[in-house]
Amino acid sequence: MIKINELDNVAVVLEKSGIIAHGHKVALNDIKKGEKVIKYGFPIGTATVNIKAGEHVHTQNLISAVSSENEYNYTPELAGNPTKRAGSFLGYPREDGRVGIRNEIWIINTVGCVNKAAEKIALTANELYKDKTDGIFAVTHPYGCSQLGVDHENTQKILAGIARHPNAAGVLILGLGCENNTICDFKKQLENYNPKRVRFLTAQSCEDEVAEGVKLIGEIAETIKSDKREIIKLDKLIIGLKCGGSDAFSGITANPLAGRISDRIISYGGTAVLTETPEMFGAETILMNRCENENIFNKTVSIINNFKRYFTSHGQEVYENPSPGNKDGGITTLEEKSLGCVQKGGAGIITDVLNYGGRVVKSGLNLLDGPGNDIVSTTAMTAAGCHLILFTTGRGTPLGALAPTIKISTNSDLAIRKSNWTDYDAGKLLSGTGAEKAENELWDLIIAVAEGRTRTRSEVNGYREFAIFKNGVTL
Repeated sequence: MIKINELDNVAVVLEKSGIIAHGHKVALNDIKKGEKVIKYGFPIGTATVNIKAGEHVHTQNLISAVSSENEYNYTPELAGNPTKRAGSFLGYPREDGRVGIRNEIWIINTVGCVNKAAEKIALTANELYKDKTDGIFAVTHPYGCSQLGVDHENTQKILAGIARHPNAAGVLILGLGCENNTICDFKKQLENYNPKRVRFLTAQSCEDEVAEGVKLIGEIAETIKSDKREIIKLDKLIIGLKCGGSDAFSGITANPLAGRISDRIISYGGTAVLTETPEMFGAETILMNRCENENIFNKTVSIINNFKRYFTSHGQEVYENPSPGNKDGGITTLEEKSLGCVQKGGAGIITDVLNYGGRVVKSGLNLLDGPGNDIVSTTAMTAAGCHLILFTTGRGTPLGALAPTIKISTNSDLAIRKSNWTDYDAGKLLSGTGAEKAENELWDLIIAVAEGRTRTRSEVNGYREFAIFKNGVTL
């Protein structure tokens, strides 16, 4: 068994013991009905019955204490960001001062009606121009028309963030012609762009949109083929932090390891982005007290309470989480899941809070508002400017984002069973590998991926997912 914090009154079972599955919790002492169950040094819920020492602690005797909107007080606990250090990697410098870690061409649709045309363009163009790029990819989705208000705005923000992403050396914006999100309107979201690297095509305005699209891709490929990697300071690198299909070991192995990487990139002057607002519920005060100032604190309070309001406005309880898979893996309550989840943010000071669809403008640890849904959140992180994403998982998932996605297993069994999904096995932390050694191994992998010397499993498999948060009326 593992007792994570000296204050805990439960431990995590490493090997199945009787009816208690591995990863599940066992009481270390008697816990009375109504008392707090403590894990990670914090309450993860309330005992619903008397629990004896040695008994299984799970859904049958433990309930969440998370409530709806709260009032919060700013009580800073700023340990300070780590000592700054120098470092570099090989990346593609962009005209606006940012850097890319891939030299790809992305076909971005303004509307879902042209999805298949975009896929045909990408298929043909890859055959013709594969030696001039790191790949040509269609970004397909069902949005861009019949949307109103915030939904329409979110679609434009996310698509614009993707179009500006530095991993895309060139972009073809493909529209239909009669959608809400017209190319003319969408151009306003792009601000300054290089017309040699960003091209536009309206399918209704040409005879053969596939042939015309392939032609435009060829022109973009000629422009970007001479791009070369150069030595780039690590303060330009932006890493996204995500977990999905979590289990009880997520908060013990992979998430703390990702937290060490978060602290490390910040020590180089770079940026880490933590999202999944609903999976901060129950652990939000830990993050709030690490906010750089009261303004950042207030922004954090706003995204937490706004997301709780979103739940209740739809008649849903704010604690309707974890998922069935999480519970099978030993996670009982939202607080327990959240306390494991936020460890991906390490110990860094929170320097900025981004609304959904926002982009990184300040280095350090950023919070990005958005749901926990894997595809929606990885899309939002990519649109925010993340060059790559660390994705921790205990149950396993093949999912990949548009940005290279490094899949980190929380346990070695998963890494062995699903080696075609897994990039790094954090489960070795349970069998004697030290945290510093694991951090260095994962860091070396991150740099290899950033420099293009290594492709992630999701890249090799061709798995690139994309989705936009929707909360309004569809006409």
